[in-house]
Amino acid sequence: MFQQLREDIACIHERDPAARSRFEILTCYPGLHAILIHRLAHRLWRAGWYWAGRFVSHLGRLLTGIEIHPGARIGRRVFIDHGFGVVIGETAEVGDDCTIYQGVTLGGTRLYKGEKRHPTLEEGVVVGAGAQILGGFVVGAHARVGSNAVVIKPVPAGATAVGNPARIILPKGREEQQDDRVPGPCEAAGSKARPAPWEAGPWKELLQRDVPAAQESIGAPFADGLPPDIGQPASASVDTAGSDFAPYGVGRSDDDPLVRVLHELIDHTARQDARIERLCHALEELGQRVDNGQHPLDAERLNRMVD
Repeated sequence: MFQQLREDIACIHERDPAARSRFEILTCYPGLHAILIHRLAHRLWRAGWYWAGRFVSHLGRLLTGIEIHPGARIGRRVFIDHGFGVVIGETAEVGDDCTIYQGVTLGGTRLYKGEKRHPTLEEGVVVGAGAQILGGFVVGAHARVGSNAVVIKPVPAGATAVGNPARIILPKGREEQQDDRVPGPCEAAGSKARPAPWEAGPWKELLQRDVPAAQESIGAPFADGLPPDIGQPASASVDTAGSDFAPYGVGRSDDDPLVRVLHELIDHTARQDARIERLCHALEELGQRVDNGQHPLDAERLNRMVD
């Protein structure tokens, strides 16, 4: 028992940079207290003293703000950081060396007695603050669950789950697992992607006719007669194998697909603004008047220029 307690204190001292001494950990860390109380409650539960086990776990919740059912199985060197609001269900299993932050729920989606209703975390799993893992599936070894993610399906070993509902992101070098989202109109079977505005109609004719003539005058030559990067999608790679995983949802923005898409949209808008400025300057050099710095290519003027 004391050997296990020393392991728990040592793992907290190693993972938490705010821990200054082992005595501080022993006396001031509710996550450690919740684990110690749960071990007593779990022994009572396994011995058939169900009410006593529930009462001890109830006292532990009152003291620490962490609710662990006495039937749950908790491994060695599990670190519950801060811990307030953590809920771990009856059939949940937490493997060795796992880290759980505040507000995490290891819950179930079914109400049938006697079956596996809560998740299993294999060794080394990190669960970010506010995450919800719901169901009787397995989260693989050394996987990571992002802050406020809602996980309702298995997570492969070493992968990262982010978003609501959670999307599985595999490390570099492994093929990304397909998600369950509904494909967009351009992704449906047999459909073709819509061309960009500058790839068809009067835009294309205008760019092919007027832009090459202004290449030298604006001092920024365009490749193949078109502004650089037009029609070229921005590339993005996701590397979740690094050590800078952010359980509080800050730091690495590429862990979250929504944040990554927003950043790409912002970058795309900035690039479009720069291209419009270059086109306006080119038109001015060609003698086309641009009013108040606004884009001159409204429908009527565009038709006159193309004709």
